This record gives sequence, C-alpha cells and structure tokens, in this order.
Amino acid sequence: MSAVIESALNGIQFGLMLFLLAAGLTLVFGIMDMINLAHGSLYMFGAYLTAALVEPTGSFLLAMLVAMLATAAIGMLLEMTVLRTLYQRDHLSQVLATFALILIGNEVVRMIWGPQPRRLALPELFSGPVDLGAGIQYPSYRLLVIGVGLAVALLLYLVVARTRVGMWVRAGASNREMATVMGVDIKRLFTLVFDLGALLCAVAGALLGPLLSVQVGMGESILILAFVVVVIGGIGSIRGALAGSLMVGMVDTVGRTLVPDALGTVFSPSVASNLGPTLASILIYVLMAAVLFWKPQGLFPARG
Repeated sequence: MSAVIESALNGIQFGLMLFLLAAGLTLVFGIMDMINLAHGSLYMFGAYLTAALVEPTGSFLLAMLVAMLATAAIGMLLEMTVLRTLYQRDHLSQVLATFALILIGNEVVRMIWGPQPRRLALPELFSGPVDLGAGIQYPSYRLLVIGVGLAVALLLYLVVARTRVGMWVRAGASNREMATVMGVDIKRLFTLVFDLGALLCAVAGALLGPLLSVQVGMGESILILAFVVVVIGGIGSIRGALAGSLMVGMVDTVGRTLVPDALGTVFSPSVASNLGPTLASILIYVLMAAVLFWKPQGLFPARG
C-alpha cells in the first residue's frame, strides 16, 4: 500500500509537470490552429539554462528565474521571426518547419554545452525526505514540485477565468474568427500566449531537471505525452489540459508499479520486469483511445 501511495504521489507530480507543457501547447493549438513541435525544445532550453546557471549564481531559485526569463525571450523571438510566417500555412508545413526547429535547437545545445548530459543537483533545502505517516518517507523536492504545479494551475485558472486577457484567450480558443471581428488582436494575443507557454516550459524543465536527465533531445519524448494530454483534455482547454495531465501521469506512474507486480504472479521476475514498463507505457495510449471513443473532441473541448 505504501508503494501504491508513493506511486500515486509521483503520478500527481509528473502529471502537474505535464500540465505546464500542455497548457501553453493547447492554447497555441486552440487559438491559432498552430502545431508547434518545437515546444519541447523550449523545455530543454529551460532545463539546460537552469543547470548552467546554478553554479555561477549559487542559488537554484535564482538560476530558475533567470532561465524562465531567458526561455521566454527565446520563445518570443522564435514566434516573432519564424512562427508568424506559418500561421496561414497548412498543418504539414507547420509540422515540417517546427520539426526543423527541433533539430536546430538540439544542435545549438550541443554546440554550447556539449553532447554529454548535465547534472542538475537538488536544492539543498529540499534534498531530504518528509515523513507522511504510516511509514511513508517521501522526497521533499517532489512535494515542492507538486506544490508549484498546483499553484501554477490555480494561477492559470484565475488568469483565464477572471481577467480580461483570459476572456480574450477563451474567445480566441472558442471562435478565432469571431474574436477577430470583435476587435481582439489575435496576433498580439498569440505572442502573449506563446510567451506564457515558453515560460511554463522553462518552469517544467527546471523542476524536472534534478529528477530526469538533462540531455540533448529530452524535449521530444515528453512532447509526445503533452500532445496526448491535449488530445485527451480537448484542444484549447486549460481545464482539459489539467485533467488529461493528471490522468496520464497517474496511469503512467502507477502502471509502472502495478503492472510488473501483476505480471510477476504469472511470469518469471525477469520477464515481468522487462515487459511491465512497456505495457505500462501502452496504457497511456489505450486511455487516449478510450477517451476519444467516448468523447471524440476530448473531455473538455474549448470549441463546440
């Protein structure tokens, strides 16, 4: 039971980090109908910049803040110089162009920091465990990540649901043409949303850096899961992104604990340990297929 509880907390933590990636991605896709595969590269830049700045600044928090601002600036520059030319292109052109940006981003990282993975140490204040009772010792840093993820989710909800800018974002996600007719500057709004998405990518990269390997191409694998979240939750929906992220995080993390144990009752331990993680990963796509069969537009679509 303690292992299941710990896996559930890990699932919540991973799901909230997926939410940081999927929130910007779903709004960009929902408002401008833009498929941006380079979203994961901004996550990679956030992680690398944090890892590079921790030692000279002597503070994980300061390094993270500088990395967030730098990544947001990179995202704004990228949107104003490259992505604006793709707004009126078809999805195939957008996929090819942003895939090229992935390759360029990976090579830029190799040129600056080299091909070897970089180590990003845990903040000293959060390097120990926390006693949650019932004999459960849980890493304090993972609790910090859960807290930050919940705080960002609440802040995004307040911005989107309670502010005028949020009203414009919801209008653009629901009906872009009507929002434009009513006087909303969609291009400026998209720049703002894209910049916010880049900022959230940097937060996710900085917080996941000590837990995962900071390496070239780290954005591609997590980008696939972010797109799965967008499809499950509904394009353009922040609420859907949060629900989909938590579902994917729980299925992935808890599945990696329960599936090998279940297989161990039938197969040998070596077979169960090798086959279990693979089947657990497949469960994510089974979940997506089930949601699409039930609700083809996702759980909380912004349109329709």
